[in-house]
Amino acid sequence: MSKAPIRTGIVAKSALEHFAALLRVRRKERKLTLTELADRLGVSIPTVRTMLDGAASVSIGTYFEAAHILGVSLFDPNSDRFAVLASRTAEVESLLPKRVRNSRTKINDDF
Repeated sequence: MSKAPIRTGIVAKSALEHFAALLRVRRKERKLTLTELADRLGVSIPTVRTMLDGAASVSIGTYFEAAHILGVSLFDPNSDRFAVLASRTAEVESLLPKRVRNSRTKINDDF
C-alpha cells in the first residue's frame, strides 16, 4: 500500500525541486554513487532517488543530512552572522506567545 501524497503548494514544490537539483549537482561533482550516498545517509537507494527527485515525502532531516554530507550550504556559511541571526530569532521568539489559540469569543455585531 502506497502512502497518500503529501500536498504542497507551488512555492514549496519549487523550493524542493531547486534544493534537489542542488543535491544532484553536488553528488555528481563529488562523484558519489547512489549506493554510497544511501549508505552515508542510512537510508535505502529508493529513498535517495525520491529525495533527488524533490519529493515532499522524504523527511526534512534526510534532506538536511544529505546537504551536510554533500556540502550544500543551508544557511550563511559565515558562522558569526549565523550566530547573530540565531540570537535575533531567539529574541523575537521569546517575545511571542508560547501558544497560539483561536479566540472563542463570539463577536456581537448586531447593532
